[in-house]
Amino acid sequence: MAHPRMNRQVEHANDMVLQGLKPRIFNRLNKFGGRWVAELPTVLWSLRTSSSRATGYTSFFMVYGSEAILPTDLNYGAPRVKAYNEQANEASLEDAMDLLDEARDIALLRLAKYQQAL
Repeated sequence: MAHPRMNRQVEHANDMVLQGLKPRIFNRLNKFGGRWVAELPTVLWSLRTSSSRATGYTSFFMVYGSEAILPTDLNYGAPRVKAYNEQANEASLEDAMDLLDEARDIALLRLAKYQQAL
């Protein structure tokens, strides 16, 4: 059995979630009142689409191999959304898969450099 306080990465991730939740749910009369359940997906999305200082990439990119399309990109018609072409997407997806291994190697190198600096 492991104690949760023994894992600093888990502690840090939990602190980041709490820091994101507190300003959204705080109310002097009813501090938490179950509002955190509705706000949790938004906070997690913001954490997953924020780039990491250690790797230089977002966790979404590290898992799925491409950057997330944000709701604001869809609402305001970002160039990336306007330039989407179904047929050209297949070729660009194959190119992106080739570059994904290189990006993950770069992330590992950045992470090692970051950990050495600590």
